[in-house]
Amino acid sequence: MTSAATPKASEASGQPAGRYGGPGWRRRYRLLIGLLVLVLVAGGGAVAVTDPFAAVRPSAAGSGAATSLATLTSGPLSSQTQVNATLGFTGSYSVVNQATGTFTWLPAPGKVIGQAQVLYRVDGNPVILLYGRTPTYRNLAVGDSGADVRQLNDDLVVLGYADTANIAELGRDYFSWETRYGLERLQKHLGVTQTGTLALGAAAFLPAEARITSISGTLGADAPPGQAIMQATSTALAVTVPLNADLQTEVKAGDNVTITLPDGATTPGVVSSVGTVATVNSSGTATISVQVTLSDPAAVHGLDQAPVQVTITTASVTNALSVPVDALLAQAGGGYAVEVAGAGGSHHLVRVSVGLFDDAAGVVQVTGPGLSAGQRVVVPAL
Repeated sequence: MTSAATPKASEASGQPAGRYGGPGWRRRYRLLIGLLVLVLVAGGGAVAVTDPFAAVRPSAAGSGAATSLATLTSGPLSSQTQVNATLGFTGSYSVVNQATGTFTWLPAPGKVIGQAQVLYRVDGNPVILLYGRTPTYRNLAVGDSGADVRQLNDDLVVLGYADTANIAELGRDYFSWETRYGLERLQKHLGVTQTGTLALGAAAFLPAEARITSISGTLGADAPPGQAIMQATSTALAVTVPLNADLQTEVKAGDNVTITLPDGATTPGVVSSVGTVATVNSSGTATISVQVTLSDPAAVHGLDQAPVQVTITTASVTNALSVPVDALLAQAGGGYAVEVAGAGGSHHLVRVSVGLFDDAAGVVQVTGPGLSAGQRVVVPAL
């Protein structure tokens, strides 16, 4: 359980922090009703009177059903939701070939290729990976300008083949003599002819280092210009959560979450983005995509497309009385009560208002006259 840094208005006033009328509450309300109906059937719950507290009524303890006692606790309480999610590598990239000739080397699926490394070879010539989002579509030489030149200049600076000050002075978008000099140095490192130009098909631009996932090109076959020949992802792992659209407003970037791995171990994460467009899954539920960044990527080494569970905190209060949800008794006139066990084996009902509901822990915030931490309430026996 976690506590909020700043209590909500409902906390400051001492009122329960329920989200009545909100989409998240409606889902929990239906869950509570279903659970409490079962409790009432098993425990001989409320009788049908206009005011269930105006007359003596049979308690769960007096109905003959097996019961137990739970303790009212006080402290921080979080409303948590557990959802199924998938752990995998982010990004999906297509490598489009622009060279002409025959494939003479292709990487194996799973291989990771970084900046200025060889992606594949055509007629023995290397096609290297450079970083950028603008695809190659022309030969580049002195005098050219544009977004493709800018990303080439940036790469040459990062690789140490061009001087930052000279590139900046002449313009990042401009193919200058400094760009040509940098390319000649890169070509010397690759062991190819030092032309000082970047021919179409000599490089492929992708946003980051590539983890090859599949190959559609064939070794020894013709290299088809303009066609995708392999698929790749980034090397960054993240968790994708199909979150119920009702909870969209309750989750934001920067929220901390807990990820439960397939072996039962847990590791922390942080929400990095919350989708704004809902999609309907096969069961008819509208969901949005929430991306979670791992705080400790090493904890999930070797996993890809693994099913995980994510526990998301959607609200919190700093100090709340809480009871197990199955301590609640739905009343015939509406609302809820708890059965308090007093001294000498006495029992009495206390009408309560409910607040935050913690799905993960199975507890709910309650307020009611005379309730205090340490009191014992009746719950069904395990």
